[in-house]
Amino acid sequence: MLDFLPSPIKGVLSFIGYLINTLCLSVPLVLTAMLKFVIPFKKGVVLLDKILIGIATLWISINGMNSDLFNRIDWQVNGLSRLKKKGWYLVISNHQSWVDILVLQKIFNRKIPMLKFFLKKELIWVPFLGLAWWALDFPFMKRYSKKFLEANPHLKGKDLERTHKACEKFKQTPVSVMNFVEGTRFTPEKHEHQNSPFDWLLLPRAGGIAFVLDSMGEYLHNIVNVTIAYPGGVPTFWDYISGNTQKIIVDVDVFPVGEQMIGDYFNNDGYKQQFRDWLNQIWQEKDKKLNELLLTSL
Repeated sequence: MLDFLPSPIKGVLSFIGYLINTLCLSVPLVLTAMLKFVIPFKKGVVLLDKILIGIATLWISINGMNSDLFNRIDWQVNGLSRLKKKGWYLVISNHQSWVDILVLQKIFNRKIPMLKFFLKKELIWVPFLGLAWWALDFPFMKRYSKKFLEANPHLKGKDLERTHKACEKFKQTPVSVMNFVEGTRFTPEKHEHQNSPFDWLLLPRAGGIAFVLDSMGEYLHNIVNVTIAYPGGVPTFWDYISGNTQKIIVDVDVFPVGEQMIGDYFNNDGYKQQFRDWLNQIWQEKDKKLNELLLTSL
């Protein structure tokens, strides 16, 4: 443990550790991914996918050790006992900071299949990480505004087509599909702009997870509902790596995917309303849980 060092030094050393880990492992990751384009048979591609996941799992494990080396965080994690390494999961969570991703990777590493996030298309240009995400078949989504689609109607539904193609790939190997249901990080400004009825959450967006459930319902076994709380205030990435994050609480609730959760969200108005009601109920309970977690930790 090097948590006795001054925060700026810890932050710099920790960042260097993350950088070296990423540089070293992104090279074999991308080279292995390239082989997928020249191997003609499906079993070979599945084997390469397993190797890629193994490399990514090692990267996450080293990041976790890096975090433990420079931080003394009081981790309070509940609900992991029902999870299995082999299975297909839909993981949903509240979203407050980029740190959420590091938190989720750390607590779920080697407990469930590797998390795969739906990413904005622009993130493919992030140095090294963009290539790594591409190699691991993370789906890159291009979102169009309503105004843009009105001017370019031929692009309507293209984002859903990409989601469907991504889900088809996920059927080959156990996976945990990760979705931040709010679609963006929580900020007081966004909360006020939305006039959100929740204290700690933005409005949930139902379309994305409804489409994943419709595309992969026969494969997905469980939904993992994650609630992340930061009692000392929401940390930035620098706060996290420099040892300024004192406590993180993660509550995990697991429940099976039921038949009532699967349907045609975009063409069945009855199912659409039912699904929204179901998700809003989950969000109400999550907001209440966040209140409890933050109040009891004071």
